[in-house]
Amino acid sequence: MTPESPRTRIRRLPEKAVEDVAVLHAILDAGRVAHVGFTDDTGRPAVIPTGAARDGDRLLLHGSTGSRMFRRLAAGAEICVTVTLLDGLVLARSAFESSMHYRSAVVFGVATEVPEGEKVAALRAMSEAWMPGRWETLRAPHARELAATTVLAVPLDEWSVKVSDSPPDDPDDDLDAPVWAGVLPIRTTYGPPVPAPDLRGGPRFPAESAGWSIG
Repeated sequence: MTPESPRTRIRRLPEKAVEDVAVLHAILDAGRVAHVGFTDDTGRPAVIPTGAARDGDRLLLHGSTGSRMFRRLAAGAEICVTVTLLDGLVLARSAFESSMHYRSAVVFGVATEVPEGEKVAALRAMSEAWMPGRWETLRAPHARELAATTVLAVPLDEWSVKVSDSPPDDPDDDLDAPVWAGVLPIRTTYGPPVPAPDLRGGPRFPAESAGWSIG
């Protein structure tokens, strides 16, 4: 947490709080979708899933210039961004003690719009975070595509991280119950590539994608 504030202080199970910025970076790098919370111009709250990628000490978001959320955030509205990775199910001997393994990050702040002259570099950073090595194989963005896209940067200045990775914590009087207890890990992996139905010329699936990973 940098630094701790009323918004970043973890009150529920504070022993799960993590202050290492490297863990924050790892969670943001492993995530592909962030849930972006904000209030619209009428004061109503909204949370919208959005593609996100870390670029150094900032988190990049991109979307349509016509998006009400992006217009609102570009105008300086407060933002709350969360990324959660589900790592497993904790199977205890009671429903009450059963839980999940997870890594979660929450970032607060105000987003700023990436200037036009820096937009392509920001989009490249997002592409490289999600699909390493692929940007160079793709055609460059058209001017109209850039004009239709807003890129926002959220500074990683105010954040909290919470990690749950412990085994079941059953009370002693449940330990003799004839119920299996432990952790069922969850892994996110890529499956076999499915070519587009209009793929032409027989290009091969890029070899560099073998190194793509989530988790």
